Amino acid sequence: MIKEKAGTVFRATERNTVVPGCTISRDVYQGDGYFIYDFALAEGTSISAESYAYPKLILVHRGSAKILLPHLQKEIEVSAGQQIITPTETPVGIAAQEDLIYTEISLRKDTNMNKVIEAGRVFTLGDLVPYQDGRIVNMDVIDDEHMKFVVMSFDEGTGLPEHAAPGEALLTGLDGEGTIVYEGKEHVLHKGENFKFDKGGAHAVRADRGRFKMALLLTLE
Repeated sequence: MIKEKAGTVFRATERNTVVPGCTISRDVYQGDGYFIYDFALAEGTSISAESYAYPKLILVHRGSAKILLPHLQKEIEVSAGQQIITPTETPVGIAAQEDLIYTEISLRKDTNMNKVIEAGRVFTLGDLVPYQDGRIVNMDVIDDEHMKFVVMSFDEGTGLPEHAAPGEALLTGLDGEGTIVYEGKEHVLHKGENFKFDKGGAHAVRADRGRFKMALLLTLE
């Protein structure tokens, strides 16, 4: 189960507090080989490099970090609003250059990931899909039996009609603002804000205040 309350707008930066000199992790979701954690690292702290057989998707919400790849003698800078997929079978660590809050999604070794995403390369989710006049543009970043991670762009005036969620879902605003209708109540979602649906929750999405981009993480049983 995703450990967030459905039907409310929130920010990861509000859910996690940095404590000087400490690194803090928070379990958000575990299921079917996938794990989601929020991390809050104080400036100057780090998590030592460890090797994993599976990739991790890191989404930085606040601050900046260095992804440490000591065996490759390489450091990669990632800042707020940016993302990176870590390489597998290679020791990877992370060091906070300033107070840092990020989400880490541990994927399965056999996760079906879009080939436009390269491990070890910094990217921005909102840049993966363009806007098109009068259209909604989708890209499946992860398309797996138990998890989907989709980036979507909505031209002004477009939207998704009400439907039921086939699993729990987290939305993240990436650009502009959109109207989320959940169980008959409207919520406005801005860049950097999140919203959760429960499984079976009736919802709709509209871009009626200009163009809008969002990411959708859907867990499936």
